[in-house]
Amino acid sequence: MRLLKAEELFRKLLEGGSKKQPRLLGLDVGSKYVGLAVSDQKNRIALPLSVLGRTKTNINLMADDFKTLVKNYSLAGLVVGYPFNLQGQSSPDASQVSLLVGELCKTGKLDDLSYTYWDENFTSKFAYSRVI
Repeated sequence: MRLLKAEELFRKLLEGGSKKQPRLLGLDVGSKYVGLAVSDQKNRIALPLSVLGRTKTNINLMADDFKTLVKNYSLAGLVVGYPFNLQGQSSPDASQVSLLVGELCKTGKLDDLSYTYWDENFTSKFAYSRVI
């Protein structure tokens, strides 16, 4: 997997050149679960997809699941929620995210996939404020 700045990943998405519009997969990483959301075909909104259980021994199975999702949804990359603190630095919860991404990279099964980190500060509060 290759880390890109968000702008680079989105530019890559726009310049894809394939007949089928590539999409993005969002990851919400926790200590026990990884929530997945896939973008719509116009990449305007992410829709809930699934939740994967996370253990110390299932990283290869998770990588296989991601490979299947890449194929089934024509995914161009991953957008990984990253918990920065209010000063823009990694928060204590960020270690879970870094650990998962590092483990996925080590499997070698997703080498052709790009990813970016996205600041998840206030995302739930913002979404909630738009609904209410």
